[in-house]
Amino acid sequence: MKFFKSSIILFLLLFVNRLIAQSQENPWIFSVNASIINLQGDLNEKGVNFGLPALSFSRHLGGGISIGAQTSIADVENFSTSYSYRSLDGFAKINLGKGNFIPSLIGGYGFSQFADGLEREGFFPSTETSRTVFGGLGFSIYLSNKLAINLQSTYRSMNENDGFDHLQHNFGISLGFGSNDSDKDGVSDKKDKCPTVPGLKKYEGCPDTDGDGIIDKDDKCPEVKGLEEFSGCLDSDNDGIPDPEDACPNKKGNNEMSGCPDSDGDNVPDNLDKCIDKSGPKENDGCPWPDTDGDGVNDNEDLCKDEKGTLENNGCPELSEEIVKTLNEFGSRINFPANSFQIIGRKTIENLINIKKLLDENIDGNLIIEGYSSSDGDEQYNVRLSLERAQSVKDYLIKLGVAPERLEVKGYGEKNPLEDNESPGGRAVNRRVQFKSN
Repeated sequence: MKFFKSSIILFLLLFVNRLIAQSQENPWIFSVNASIINLQGDLNEKGVNFGLPALSFSRHLGGGISIGAQTSIADVENFSTSYSYRSLDGFAKINLGKGNFIPSLIGGYGFSQFADGLEREGFFPSTETSRTVFGGLGFSIYLSNKLAINLQSTYRSMNENDGFDHLQHNFGISLGFGSNDSDKDGVSDKKDKCPTVPGLKKYEGCPDTDGDGIIDKDDKCPEVKGLEEFSGCLDSDNDGIPDPEDACPNKKGNNEMSGCPDSDGDNVPDNLDKCIDKSGPKENDGCPWPDTDGDGVNDNEDLCKDEKGTLENNGCPELSEEIVKTLNEFGSRINFPANSFQIIGRKTIENLINIKKLLDENIDGNLIIEGYSSSDGDEQYNVRLSLERAQSVKDYLIKLGVAPERLEVKGYGEKNPLEDNESPGGRAVNRRVQFKSN
């Protein structure tokens, strides 16, 4: 009895102090064993008595603690008397380690019987069957996740007069079954929130690789120890933007600039700004627009950025007033028949050839060809006719070799007459083209 009390006290101490114990992958264990019975006491034979089978069935509860039931059969000799031995018990067991070799403590309560075939009356329920308390040690050697070799030795103390205190030694094999543990982390798939990845029991089977208290499946930075407010990531520059979302993780910035600073205040973040000390538009990578030809018109507005021009002409050079005046002298000699836009007459063609030559001699600057009409016909018709006259002049000049991009046409109808439309001569003069620098 003293041994049993000592075992119970040790068992409670181990439970209170939460010794690290194996959390079995397969919570149900079935064992098949052989047994050896050694009688104890001064008046008993200390022989070796073999028994078969000794069976046990247990359930792992957690924290290394299991409960179960066991039974055994044996033939026992005590001097000249033979006994048929039977036992049936309930027990609790605590594992003292983890791994392939697991020592354990066991204790329990049950019944033992030493039957010699004689009928006797006793306290419970006869002198052949006795209430029994027991305690002892054991260990298991795991050959695989499910299969183990077991050895167990217990001292069994009987409470009836005709029983024998005895040692029982069991040895055999056990088979684990029940909940699967696919990732072998000691948490059954049924309770494992990350059943395919080895994890920790305190996180219900999920891993926390960086040890920041945020499980990997919820951690946006599972390999960097971070903060919960940033879902497990760091904010290295303390700008309130987690590093994975921060385009400049080591420079304090703001949300509008994706975590980067804007040193020159041009709304272009420094990491994209090629001129961080000079304000410039985003379209030019944060740099001021240059004026390549130095004509006072920035390149973004300069249609001729490699040639000096004028602001009025969008940075392109213009034909001089003198040249335009000469062109218009030639143009005043280009007249059209009424209701016609055809280029006819030797003098008209000669004037167009002279205009082409003048443009060849003055390669800078483009030309607007303005078409006009007399007052014959309605206004809409006259506008269309005047545009067709300007287009005819353009087409002929292109035919002579003038670059199309230097020429533009406009039609003004009967506007801006040079002569009175009341006379045939005046109307003939008004059917004309004029030139402007573009």
